[in-house]
Amino acid sequence: MKKSPFRDRLLLLAFLLVLLVFGALVLRMYRQTPVPEEKVSTVQEEPRRLREVRLYFGSADGEYLGSETREIEDCPEETDCIRSMVQALVNGPVSDLIPVLPLHTIVRSVTVDGGTAVIDFSRDLISAYPGGSSSELLTVYSLANSLAENFPHIRQVQIIVEGEPIESLNGHVDLRDPVQADFRFSRPPNGSSKETSEAEAGGEGHPPTVLPERD
Repeated sequence: MKKSPFRDRLLLLAFLLVLLVFGALVLRMYRQTPVPEEKVSTVQEEPRRLREVRLYFGSADGEYLGSETREIEDCPEETDCIRSMVQALVNGPVSDLIPVLPLHTIVRSVTVDGGTAVIDFSRDLISAYPGGSSSELLTVYSLANSLAENFPHIRQVQIIVEGEPIESLNGHVDLRDPVQADFRFSRPPNGSSKETSEAEAGGEGHPPTVLPERD
């Protein structure tokens, strides 16, 4: 029995019609399905924790140390905070006080051994140092007093350059041994007195060893 061409076409049309209806239903369902919104990350960065420090710089007449308060970023490691504080000293004052360290000096490293902070500076500390004996005294005690003020268990500082001990910055103040903090070189923020008591200094201050003048 021969198949009718008309019947075959009818079946084909019916099949196509079923596909068309099915496709329309699928398309309708797809359009009605809500597209999931992309989740936006709501993770917030923790606010920076700041630490207030008091820094000592030279007075305009070069006779004493005056102080400024500054904020540095707090840090989990004490040596990192000390390094940031010393770097702030290098960056200089924001008031009418004068810098005590050459601007381009790099703080290479900081280590703490008991009550002594060992600060390793780049060669610029010596090669770019401009001052005489008074300036050297202010520089040394700016470091020692700033450390003792903000880290009370640190009572003295050892200054080294490029990992090596030095005799002095510019031939005046003996730096072969650590230098103790001595707040007799500092003037309080209100400027009422040039000296503080040894009790306020947190220890027995002693005058630095001044090297003999070179010929």
